Amino acid sequence: MNWTAVATIYKAEMARFWRTFLQSFISPVLSTSLYFVVFGSAIGSRIQEVDGVEYGAFIVPGLVMLSVITQSISNASFGIYFPKFIGNIYEILSAPINFLEVVAGFAGAAATKSLFIGVVILCTASLFVDLSIQHPVAMVAFLVLTCLSFSLMGFIIGIWAGNFEQLQLVPLLVVTPLVFLGGSFYSISMLPPVWQTITLFNPVVYLVSGFRWAFFGQADVPVLLSLCAIGGFTLACMAVIWWIFKTGWRIRA
Repeated sequence: MNWTAVATIYKAEMARFWRTFLQSFISPVLSTSLYFVVFGSAIGSRIQEVDGVEYGAFIVPGLVMLSVITQSISNASFGIYFPKFIGNIYEILSAPINFLEVVAGFAGAAATKSLFIGVVILCTASLFVDLSIQHPVAMVAFLVLTCLSFSLMGFIIGIWAGNFEQLQLVPLLVVTPLVFLGGSFYSISMLPPVWQTITLFNPVVYLVSGFRWAFFGQADVPVLLSLCAIGGFTLACMAVIWWIFKTGWRIRA
């Protein structure tokens, strides 16, 4: 592993983040506050508790997952698409580094950025509700794995995208609806039996459920199944990226 190459790509990507640090910090604080005003106050006044947990606290894991997933995809997809757009991706491809080092640099930086956003949201949420984390190690594990896996997915989207509009196509039309329908702001046990079965085909359900279990010790699906789901998704993304670099799909002139 060429750690110098990984560090160079990682530092270049993080430099872009530090240039917009204030914007990166303020945006999640404002969005989290708005979510608590809308969901915590308006809806929370009608739904006091969900599975014995105060509704305001109940939505925090889903809110973190929503932001982390979208930010991971956005950061990683733009990070690899822009070099492809301006043409200097060929300098990276011609360098004596393998695809693992390229992915580690780009996806690692994207995961770091989204992890920062997740921590900011958790700190902001703690100002509105009392948060208790029953399984802190599991919480960190789920958060890091989610950042990493969806950064890999964003890397794939960035390679696939042919223009800036396509960068937003999958996050807006596929990922965001899946997150909202994946039990982010409600328990799937509140749904009719038929819709509970249908919801189990949504992969985001397993991420949100496992992450919520880390906070409150309650999950809609078994925790081991959640870990297997996110682990399988990460391996699938790595397999796709390996195939992309092996065949040169969308990255070679």
